[in-house]
Amino acid sequence: MKTTEKHNERIAKMVFGSVYPMYVQKVEAKGRTIEELDQVITWLTGFDKKKIQELIDQKVTFEEFFDQAKLNPNAHLITGVICGYRVEEIENPLTQKARYLDKIIDELAKGKKMEKILRGSTSH
Repeated sequence: MKTTEKHNERIAKMVFGSVYPMYVQKVEAKGRTIEELDQVITWLTGFDKKKIQELIDQKVTFEEFFDQAKLNPNAHLITGVICGYRVEEIENPLTQKARYLDKIIDELAKGKKMEKILRGSTSH
């Protein structure tokens, strides 16, 4: 799916640390925990809790965040619609990675089992 250059640029420049509290609020409102949130972020990116906090403290953009990430080899198994876009059809690699993150956090908030969110694996 085509995203506009402006849309892609906006995602690239968003600061991860400014969005993380919204992720926390979203999952906690649905009875999930920060630990579970960090677990899904770790699965996707390879970052442990300490590294996630460092990146928040450094005020990295999503572009910098995903430049440092080691994307899970099963990330391509994340499919479906998030924010009006079918994640598997997003052509811009950075925008797709950001939407992968949005999608798995959405699944967490919706009560999906962790093994399903982590695409059948419980570790990275």
